[in-house]
Amino acid sequence: MPRRRALLLLHSRWSGSAARGLVLCVLTFGVVLPLCCHRSLYSYYFLRSVYLDWMSDESLRKSYEQGQQALRYWQGLATVRVPENPPAKGPELLVTVVTARRVDGHSSHYLLQVMQKLDRLLRACRDPPCAEVVVCDVESGPFENEDATLLEKWFRVVRRFQDEQQMIHEHVNIFEKEKRDYVYCLRKGWELLSPRNVVVLEDDALPSDDFFAVIRNLLSRRFALSALYVKLYHPERLQSYWNPEPYRILEWMGLGVVGATALLLILPLCGPLSPPISTPHLLFLVLYVMAVAELCGRHYLLELRRLSPQLYSVSPATECCTPAMLFPGNASVRVAALLDGAVCQKGNAKDMVLYRLARSTRGEHAHSVEPNLIQHIGAFSSVRANPWHPRLL
Repeated sequence: MPRRRALLLLHSRWSGSAARGLVLCVLTFGVVLPLCCHRSLYSYYFLRSVYLDWMSDESLRKSYEQGQQALRYWQGLATVRVPENPPAKGPELLVTVVTARRVDGHSSHYLLQVMQKLDRLLRACRDPPCAEVVVCDVESGPFENEDATLLEKWFRVVRRFQDEQQMIHEHVNIFEKEKRDYVYCLRKGWELLSPRNVVVLEDDALPSDDFFAVIRNLLSRRFALSALYVKLYHPERLQSYWNPEPYRILEWMGLGVVGATALLLILPLCGPLSPPISTPHLLFLVLYVMAVAELCGRHYLLELRRLSPQLYSVSPATECCTPAMLFPGNASVRVAALLDGAVCQKGNAKDMVLYRLARSTRGEHAHSVEPNLIQHIGAFSSVRANPWHPRLL
């Protein structure tokens, strides 16, 4: 009889725990998260059919307004007298901005937005300056890149097709041309200034407010001594935990264990409703925290790391994409040499080629930093066909 009573007590305890767990899951995943995350672009709960078109239109409108504001900013500075102050040789950091004239989205003036942000960040630096900046114009069409011309008074602008006129008549596919343009800009920046480190930005890569502080921190870390490149951007839609990248799975599991442990320590404060501390309860809470983190969106958790440059994480590089790249030391010269030996085409663009070269070349290592150090503001590409109505996803 006592044994039967003990079994009934144990059964009722487990039944009660299972019922509480079921109620918790229903409330969390069926009520709370849908209400909180239905407008979060990178959450599984995002109501795409309801909000995507509106958010895309709003993003285009905001980009247009910021582009027009940047245009007025630089046109206003055009009347200001600028003292002759050529870029110094051997700077600690060179930022090369690669640009070409856009047909679609020209009124958003992506280059002017990026350069306005860089100008503001550079003005906030104390002596010595954070970086030297070079604009690398790779426009090969019959019309000049007006935005690059507008910036000539304030930044050094180099033009590939003034240096290499014979290249104009050589027909190559758009992916190979993009790679050659990139190689030219890498080499030209090195030849002009012999920098200690190089950052290459595409003209629609808007730097974050802590851009230079994080770059300085990254270069002070030991991994930078042997890095071929460090990616400063990865598309937000590809940042989820449910991903073939092994380090993300480990990060996800670690978050689950830490979160579950914290919950088990806090729950006793709830009084008699709190579950006992046991292995099954710990495993349940680990899975619960992992599910919440994935469904809400890893991107939003990464944003918490912006509290300090020391909190930015560095992990093995992923394949896509190259709008913002850091090349420590003379890595830009090595990358230019490696890319020279490869041919790019559809399905084998420069980001994929560079990723494979880093993995297959002995002694070279490639890394990626999270969260992103730039915002990719370009809804329209300067080298590829553009959709009639670009969307955020």
